[in-house]
Amino acid sequence: MLDTNLKHIETADILTKIISENENVMVICGRMGPMCIPVYGIAEELEEDYKHVKFCDMEFDSFEANIIRNLPEVQGFMGIPFTIYYKNGKVVKATSSIQTKSQVIIILDKYFGEPNKN
Repeated sequence: MLDTNLKHIETADILTKIISENENVMVICGRMGPMCIPVYGIAEELEEDYKHVKFCDMEFDSFEANIIRNLPEVQGFMGIPFTIYYKNGKVVKATSSIQTKSQVIIILDKYFGEPNKN
């Protein structure tokens, strides 16, 4: 299991359930490596503000992660983590490798809406 404070997804069935039960889902599929750890940290930081988004992680090397590794949207990706953004059960954006906080915020705001600041 990944050493993060995010919701851990251990099986493809659990991922499918989370996607079907939540309008906005961000899944970071990676390892505990130098390109992945900063992205987990960004998600943990943003989780407080983006309450309308379900933030999760999944181990890249798990057989169960085939559900993410085989997505058409990630074909050609060379670096991990694969970060997948789901809206109403559909992939709306996928990124690979390290991302900055501002890059993640731009994607979250564009596809899921800005956080409610009230």
